[in-house]
Amino acid sequence: MTTASPPFISSLNFTCTSFRTSLLSSSRFSPKLLRPLVSFSAKASRKQVEIVFDPDERLNKIGDDVDKEAPLSRLKLFSPCKINVFLRITSKRKDGFHDLASLFHVISLGDTIKFSLSPSKSKDRLSTNVSGVPVDARNLIIKALNLYRKKTGSNKFFWIHLDKKVPTGAGLGGGSSNAATALWAANQLNGGLVSEKELQDWSIEIGSDIPFFFSHGAAYCTGRGEIVQDFPSPFPFDLPMVLIKPREACSTAEVYKRLRLDQTSKVDPLTLLGNITNNGVSQSICVNDLELPAFQVLPSLKRLKQRVIASGRGEYDAVFMSGSGSTIVGIGSPDPPQFIYDDEEYKNVFLSEANFMTREANEWYKEPASATAATSSSESRVEIPSEM
Repeated sequence: MTTASPPFISSLNFTCTSFRTSLLSSSRFSPKLLRPLVSFSAKASRKQVEIVFDPDERLNKIGDDVDKEAPLSRLKLFSPCKINVFLRITSKRKDGFHDLASLFHVISLGDTIKFSLSPSKSKDRLSTNVSGVPVDARNLIIKALNLYRKKTGSNKFFWIHLDKKVPTGAGLGGGSSNAATALWAANQLNGGLVSEKELQDWSIEIGSDIPFFFSHGAAYCTGRGEIVQDFPSPFPFDLPMVLIKPREACSTAEVYKRLRLDQTSKVDPLTLLGNITNNGVSQSICVNDLELPAFQVLPSLKRLKQRVIASGRGEYDAVFMSGSGSTIVGIGSPDPPQFIYDDEEYKNVFLSEANFMTREANEWYKEPASATAATSSSESRVEIPSEM
């Protein structure tokens, strides 16, 4: 097309369920070169769309207009992990679980999950980039999709690809985040049949940490973790942190088996919340009652934390373990101590920098532009998680 040529206008008949996919997948059209003009005729049984080439790369509104009338057919979503800024274990429950009180916060390290509607009416198909992660009904993604169909009566199944960056068995809630993301995606691809609150309430059936991810990204969680109270994020989003996870994982069951309530911290969790609000993060605030039993399960983890504190030379505002381990978090710097690079013992650790993040209301988490994790070459060797 030359500048002297008149605009090329094509009227297309389409149905709501097929137009967006066929347009975007066509090799003749680029969304960046389209300025859609949508006109609907009340007398016509089909919608007429005029497509005008736009070299100025104006906003492609056509997809938005179509999606108001038709369900989506595919989604690509960010699935972030979390850290426990503090984690108090307050009592043993009659059902064998423990009551906790913790400040959960989403961080910028996360997986990417692609969802597409499947022609199958009987089975989801899950693939992943990491060997050892189950792709059958043991995976929390499949459990979440089954739960959604059970609760809503939907008959839609999906093709899913999980691009995994969050290490497994790390105390970062990667599997729980994947499940929450799958519930959100299923609801979007079914036209928003239910509310977020319903998704959050249902999710406890498959995992205690899953409800948290339906918060805005920072929450005070109690009970088994399923009682979620949104909490204004007390941290600047440019506050850096580094995550260090050794190859060894901590079994959550083994950690809780060694937990003794008489050896836990006695500080009131609400006091910790108040101190964080007033003073920000510090070593005295980042209490984790699961550290002691986790260090009994994995003594090398205690040594790692001690060395990070000693070698950090004040670079970190706090160094602590997240969840039931085995990730050590250093807040205040994105860089690990030099011994992580120098010592043979740590050549296969997982490393990533991260920041705190939240999400907007009625939207899912957005992948930060700088969310490319600086991981070690051993990322593909992570263990099969007990939570997935």
